[in-house]
Amino acid sequence: MTSIMQIDTIGKRYGMLPSQVIREADTFDLYIMDAAMSFENYHHKKANSKNGLAPVPDYTNEELLNIMGK
Repeated sequence: MTSIMQIDTIGKRYGMLPSQVIREADTFDLYIMDAAMSFENYHHKKANSKNGLAPVPDYTNEELLNIMGK
């Protein structure tokens, strides 16, 4: 069932028929689809949660080096 949903998602995103997706798509397309969907889901959950998700930390290079040193 997962494969069918992946074919459908790629088809919707790129305006292709399922037969075209089966014939032309490869694993790279699946990686891109997975990354894009994860990114969209993250922002959807962030927008719809009451408190919002924790923001991605914005560390400086110096702060990152200090963290690595510990």
